[in-house]
Formats: sequence, structure tokens, C-alpha cells
Amino acid sequence: MVSDIRICEGLSDLSDSYMGWILDQWGVLHDGNKPYDGVIEALQELKKRKKQIILLSNSGKRAKTNADRLEKIGFDVSLFTDIITSGEMTWQGLKNRDEGIFKGLGDQCLLFSRQNDTAILDGCGISVVDTVEKADFILMSGIDRVDKQLSDYEPYLREGVRKGLKMICANPDMRALMGAQTYLGPGQVAKKYADFGGVVHYIGKPHAPIYRTVMARFTDVLPSQMVMVGDSLGHDILGAAQVGLDACLVGTGVHAAAYKQAQSMDHLIKILSTLAVNYGVRPNFFVSNFIWGKALPDRKNRRKKTS
Repeated sequence: MVSDIRICEGLSDLSDSYMGWILDQWGVLHDGNKPYDGVIEALQELKKRKKQIILLSNSGKRAKTNADRLEKIGFDVSLFTDIITSGEMTWQGLKNRDEGIFKGLGDQCLLFSRQNDTAILDGCGISVVDTVEKADFILMSGIDRVDKQLSDYEPYLREGVRKGLKMICANPDMRALMGAQTYLGPGQVAKKYADFGGVVHYIGKPHAPIYRTVMARFTDVLPSQMVMVGDSLGHDILGAAQVGLDACLVGTGVHAAAYKQAQSMDHLIKILSTLAVNYGVRPNFFVSNFIWGKALPDRKNRRKKTS
């Protein structure tokens, strides 16, 4: 029942129940350009209360790159106990290539990445090639331009399937967020490859291995004392449910447009109910923003009160 979802005014409503906090970044803490209002203060409050905070991102970039970006847009990374990205886990697997899905991949990679960044292959002994014909496998870690459409990738995907190449998807997000806009995510390209008959291995949310990695990084925290906070039902919340963790859905990010239609609390409950049915999972909590206490009135109401 969606009525079981507790609507919270801020993180303070659930702070006492959890010691280990797993946080998504894009759509929860920031929009790709700047932190959301109240986020840094909320992180400071959690840290003050000795909470362990691990950032879990489907970013196809390595953890250090994400830490540098967070600092650049205004975060103090010392607030985080650890930063884990799907890109970092992919890099570790590619560096060794001696077990699991990475074993025997080969040394020639057709790479799709944001702004053609090749850092995910640094030190791995893997060369980037420019055609499917030269490749031993395909690595999908990001969309190189925000104006790209799924159809732009289809010729490469069809040829890759014909050649029998495996694809490693280092960012399973179906939609990517930048500012207030969403655009094509790497996960959609990987799904299309699978639809064409290709073999895809996903590294990241909502798949269980990356959650288990995060859970093992906490110190003396039981799974019942951990909570996932994310904006995506299909990635953050679903992944948490699959490993038995509680989860809090934030009203910013990928589903924000749906919540903005709510005219009342009852209407919000109906919207959450529809989303829960569509994605087959429900969070334990919902909070409109990643803030510590009660949200401020909207700007229109504040103007009325001060006029």
C-alpha cells in the first residue's frame, strides 16, 4: 500500500533510525551544476550526529573524478565516509580482467563516454578503437553529447551484435540529469543492445553487487540501520529493495515533473501510488527535498506573506 509511505518534512524525521546513509548524487544532492538548497546543511547535520555517509553513484567516471567535481561545485567531500561509483568498480574489473564478467574481454575497446573521457581505462592496458570491427568489446560509460539520440548509436549496436561483442555498461541510468533537464542515459543504449540480441553486463544500480559493496564499507552498522536516499525508483529504490534496505525517495531529480503536478497531499499520494505501480517498488519514506527540517514555503507564498 502506498499509504504505508511516510511523508517526511525533512531528514530529521528519520535521522534517529539510521546510522548508515547511502546517498545518490545527481538529482538528490545536486543538479550537475550546483547543490540543491539546504543539501549542504543537511549533510552537516548528519555528520554532526556521527552518521556514516557513503555516496553511491551510477557515474561512469572514477571515484576521484567525482570527488573533484563535487568539490568544484561546492561540496566538502570530508562529509562523506566513502564515494563509490559504477565507473570505479568497472575500472577495477578492467584493470585485472581475471574473473567474472571481465575475464577474457580482450585489449581493444570501443568506448562510449561523456565528452569522450578515457579515464575509466587508465592503467588497464586497454586501447580505445574507433570501429566495431577493431574492438574486442564495447564499454558504455556515458553519452558523449546531450543532443545524442538512441538512433545515433544503433548502427554501432547492430554491428556489435553481428560480431558477437560483449558490452559492459558502467552507468545503467536510463535518463541523465543536467540542470533541470533530463536526456538520454547510457542504460537506454545498453538496453537497445540487449534488445538487438547483444550480451550486456551492467555495473551499478539497481544491481545487487554494487549495493553489497557499499554495505560492506560501513563500520559496525547493521543492514537494518542503513537507508538508501535516491530520486530514481527504477534504480535507487529498486536496488535497495532487492538487498533488503529501507529507502527514502526524494522529490527532486528524475521524477520531479510528476510531483510538481500535486495540488494537495492526497494528490501527491495518488502520484506516488501510480509511480509505485509503474516501477513495481515503493519507498519507505518520501521527502520533497534533501533538507534537514521543514521545507520553506514556495516563493509565491513567501511574497504574499511579506507584502
